[in-house]
Amino acid sequence: MKPFESLTSPVLLLRENRIDTDIIYPARFLLIMQREGLGQYFCADRRVDPEGNAIANPIDEAKERGAGILIAGREFGCGSSREQAVWTIKDFGITCVIAESFGEIFQANCLRNGVLPIVFDPATLEELAAFGKDGELSVDLVARTITAGEKVIDFEISDNARERLLKGWDETGMIQSRWGTAISTFEEGQRAAQPWLYEPLAI
Repeated sequence: MKPFESLTSPVLLLRENRIDTDIIYPARFLLIMQREGLGQYFCADRRVDPEGNAIANPIDEAKERGAGILIAGREFGCGSSREQAVWTIKDFGITCVIAESFGEIFQANCLRNGVLPIVFDPATLEELAAFGKDGELSVDLVARTITAGEKVIDFEISDNARERLLKGWDETGMIQSRWGTAISTFEEGQRAAQPWLYEPLAI
C-alpha cells in the first residue's frame, strides 16, 4: 500500500448526505473482484444513463481537473460493507475523503486501502467546500492540517490510523512491522520443539 503523507489537489464536491456504498459502487458490479480499473464504476449511475451514454456530471468534471480530494456530507459510505466502494474511489484518483461522518465499516476500509478519511463539523465543511469550488486544498497528514488559501485548519486522527497511512501498512504489514521479530522467534522455537507441524502433508 502506498504511504500517504500529503496531498495538494482540486476537489470533488458531493455535498449531499447519506451517499451509500451502493451509490458509490453499484451492486451489479460486485462480481468484478480486481481493483485495477474500478474507478470507471465510481458513482456510475450518476455518470452514465441507462442506455450507456455519458451524461454531464460534476464527478467527471472533477476527474478532468485531477481531483484527489472528495468533500461529502453526513454518513458518507453508509450501507453495505463492500470494500469495493473504497477500491473504486481510490482507482478513480481520490485518496482523501472529508465528511461530517462516515459509515463505520467504510471508514475502516479507507484506512486499510490508503485513503485518508477526515471528519469535520458542518460549518468547517462548508468553508472548505466554498474554497474548493475554485481552489485547491492541501492536506498534510504529518502535521494533521488542511490548508485552504491562507487558512490552516487542524484535523483529528488517531495515532494508530495516522501511523498506518504514513507507513503504508495494511493489517498484514502492521503485524509484520510491529511483531515480525517476535513471530519469527516463536516459529523457530516451535519448529525445534514440534518439527512435525512443519513437515509437508502426504497426499
